[in-house]
Amino acid sequence: MRSHVAELAEIRRQVLAGPSEKATRAQHAKGKLTARERLGLLLDEGSFREVEQLRRHRATGFGLEAKKPYTDGVITGWGTVEGRTVFVYAHDFRIFGGALGEAHATKIHKIMDMAMAAGAPLVSLNDGAGARIQEGVTALAGYGGIFQRNTRASGVIPQISVMLGPCAGGAAYSPALTDFVFMVRETSQMFITGPDVVKAVTGEEITQNGLGGADVHAETSGVCHFAYDDEETCIAEVRYLLSMLPQNNRENPPAVPCDDPHDRRCDTLADLVPADGNRPYDMAEVIEELVDDGEYLEVHERWARNIICALARLGGQVVGVVANQPRVLAGVLDIEASEKAARFVQMCDAFSIPIVTLLDVPGFLPGVDQEHGGIIRHGAKLLYAYCNATVPRISLILRKAYGGAYIVMDSQSIGADLTYAWPTNEIAVMGAEGAANVIFRRRIAEAEDPEAMRAELVKEYKAELMHPYYAAERGLVDDVIDPADTREVLIHSLAMLRTKHADHPARKHGNPPQ
Repeated sequence: MRSHVAELAEIRRQVLAGPSEKATRAQHAKGKLTARERLGLLLDEGSFREVEQLRRHRATGFGLEAKKPYTDGVITGWGTVEGRTVFVYAHDFRIFGGALGEAHATKIHKIMDMAMAAGAPLVSLNDGAGARIQEGVTALAGYGGIFQRNTRASGVIPQISVMLGPCAGGAAYSPALTDFVFMVRETSQMFITGPDVVKAVTGEEITQNGLGGADVHAETSGVCHFAYDDEETCIAEVRYLLSMLPQNNRENPPAVPCDDPHDRRCDTLADLVPADGNRPYDMAEVIEELVDDGEYLEVHERWARNIICALARLGGQVVGVVANQPRVLAGVLDIEASEKAARFVQMCDAFSIPIVTLLDVPGFLPGVDQEHGGIIRHGAKLLYAYCNATVPRISLILRKAYGGAYIVMDSQSIGADLTYAWPTNEIAVMGAEGAANVIFRRRIAEAEDPEAMRAELVKEYKAELMHPYYAAERGLVDDVIDPADTREVLIHSLAMLRTKHADHPARKHGNPPQ
């Protein structure tokens, strides 16, 4: 028995060391950590339990029968993050370039099934070259099994993809099905077809980073939610994100003790937000003033920057914040902002995270490109997401709330549980100037001094329909509040709504706009 145990110990030593010191040096030379080093950063020390460590492929041909390394290029198992169970799989680029074969895929399928059964988050550390060409169609079928499980797990357990190397084809599609995608600049890329194929087919020359690097996906495509300069920071932020998410859709997000007083007055808000609706300000500063200790995690920070989506805490409880950003495009809704906010609202609803919406929106972005790009159906995605959400929903109107954008941004008429407004709010079909030009067009044209008449009629319209209490008088706003009391009002309202329960009509599923 002792000899057998010694043999097992030697095998484990070889497995943990990796295929060779040369392969490890090559990985480090690229500025990348090994798969086990990454797991050490992600999971609590000593908590990792590996599954199928001794698995090997059974493929033959093309020299595969002579090369059968343990793990088959992917490390799978579970551990804890801040004491809570998390399932993981990590591609080992040192073995077959992290490429997926039949045994490799089977290991991932198993750990995904275990995560679903246990009701715990799944984190993938991706550093793989796509399907293993030598194994042909069985490798492709392995990806199919991953995609099916990603879809089944969607909205059931949190799924986080961390891109730590070049990931092409199927290796890029699985992350696209998950809730959050993290990337590291310079070392990670995502694309369906690489630069060589692009050049061969279209004649375009482009680098890997130019085609599918972290900055491209964080700013242009919107595929990446978070981008960081190094792996250590990236993985630390994954841990922080996990601390804001529940284990599954049957649990609430974890609450923490809060030292920031619930009734803390936010007197600086009156100075942060100008009363003049045409003057910009930074909505991020408003969020920072309201939330616990000024801490929040912004999702898709660099894409569709005219809207902010963030996870934060109010009174120790996790909330999702959706807010127009007047510093960018005056905070209008456009195609990308609508898509970004819609996905975030759906994620919050799936995982029982209450939603706080901060409105300062002049409308939808006008233009031929927007209309031809489908602003109608893209804007409808956000409308559908809010209408479909059953979590507690509170909206706060800071200044402007005009037209269809006001309705779409979780107005009371589409199901917001509570709607508050500051004394500077203006809720209307459109701005006073535009409204006066439409309603009083003839009177302005016939006046001896059209500009003076226009100014007078704009003032009249504002006094009649756009004063801060017009909506409150008609029950469309629950209360007009002092900005300094906003934090206290939100925390007490969320506490009341914590036991909210709402059911959807019986149906297989909805048919959301695409």
